[in-house]
Amino acid sequence: MPIQDLREFVDLLEKRGHLVRIKEAVSPYLEITEIADRVSKGPHGRNRALLFEQPAGYAMPLVINLFGSAERMAWALEVDDLNELNLNLGKLIDPHLPQGLRQALDRGQDLLNALRAVGLKPKKVRHGPVQEVALKEPSLASLPILHCWPQDGGRFITLPQVITRDPQIGTRNVGMYRLQVVDDCTLLVHWQRHKGGAEHERLARIEAKEHIPAAIVLGGDPASMWCASAPLPPNIDEYLLAGYLRGAPVEFVDCLTQPLEVPASAEIVIEGTIDPSEHRPEGPFGDHTGYYTPVEPFPAFHVTAVTHRKEPIYPATIVGVPPMEDVWMGKATERLFLPLIRLFLPEIVDVCMPAEGIFHNLVLVSIKKRYPGQARKVIFGLWGLALMSLAKAIVVVDEWVDVQNASQVAWQALGNVDWSRDVVITNGPVDHLDHASYQHSFGGKIGVDATAKMPEEGYTRGWPEVARMSPEVQARIDALWEQLGL
Repeated sequence: MPIQDLREFVDLLEKRGHLVRIKEAVSPYLEITEIADRVSKGPHGRNRALLFEQPAGYAMPLVINLFGSAERMAWALEVDDLNELNLNLGKLIDPHLPQGLRQALDRGQDLLNALRAVGLKPKKVRHGPVQEVALKEPSLASLPILHCWPQDGGRFITLPQVITRDPQIGTRNVGMYRLQVVDDCTLLVHWQRHKGGAEHERLARIEAKEHIPAAIVLGGDPASMWCASAPLPPNIDEYLLAGYLRGAPVEFVDCLTQPLEVPASAEIVIEGTIDPSEHRPEGPFGDHTGYYTPVEPFPAFHVTAVTHRKEPIYPATIVGVPPMEDVWMGKATERLFLPLIRLFLPEIVDVCMPAEGIFHNLVLVSIKKRYPGQARKVIFGLWGLALMSLAKAIVVVDEWVDVQNASQVAWQALGNVDWSRDVVITNGPVDHLDHASYQHSFGGKIGVDATAKMPEEGYTRGWPEVARMSPEVQARIDALWEQLGL
């Protein structure tokens, strides 16, 4: 059975020694951030999820760092190791024809199970735990919302699932957009220009819509929580992906005041409307770049209802100087979407987006190189794929290089490049939060070909071989190793 909700995931983490309960009254103003930051950057054995049972000034408990390790992120997505995401989806979408009846039947069963999991229609229920309590006077006052960093513009909801629908065709978008508290009934929605929610706002202005129905979901099953951050193509429902990962469709219940459905097993739902014509100054905010993002105008969210479980748990995360919890959320994205990237660029062996690169600043790629110019083809191909278009630096190495090993990549990238010939520099779209670009969301990008060069690429000296020991000697020493006392 898949994990049903947030509290079931919390129980699982506690049983596996990955959760600490904190009984002290710690303040949501900066103090919880400082504790979570130290834990997320601490040694592996001490990096655990934290359940603050009594945040100072609030009766509602707060949980943070749920996804802050490779193990916890994998368990959230119903696997034991994150690389299983790559293997499982790779088998499902393998373009090669099955060899033999048995393989064909296995492939068919996998596809059938995936269709059952996502559900062809939303699975609706009349009542859900998230509506056990409906506040008569909607207010955010009872939520222990974090003020994360000293220069932040206020308190921010940081781990939401923000639900809107396309004003023209009605498809659902779910995004993890931070929300700044203005008052107990008003929030500001920080959806960046490249994201689905911002596109819904643009379409609403075209359609002259006075408001956009919206819902902010907090909690639910961990796969649904994570899927709000997944960079899916436009008009692909993130909850379908959650259903695939869980092996069972997400159950929904109708909102009380908005024409939307929300996950029935969530902890808290904030219903409201977003006014596309009402923008207010949002920020600053200590962001995942490690820097404060400046004040910019973003749309206002007006609360129309708040529902929650009888004893809800408030989920949160923090971002800042890496490594932090979002590193592992990004690693799950990297592993899951690798097979989809290979559909368009089949020569790719592996991809790594190191924590230090803040996801979009550095992409390391290994390829099976067969012809001249292939590394450049991959660089430009990646820049043409969805949000990979925001990558600032792409480094391509040969297939035997382990891109998950930063030391090995650095050795190859620094030693295998003639900087006057093997570098592509261009301009293009960059991340909304990129403070280094001289123009907003548009700036310089670099591609580095660190593969072994061919004569057709102008290299006439003869590429040297890597100095490696012979397999026979390696096997001989393997057999002797225990006797050597080393």
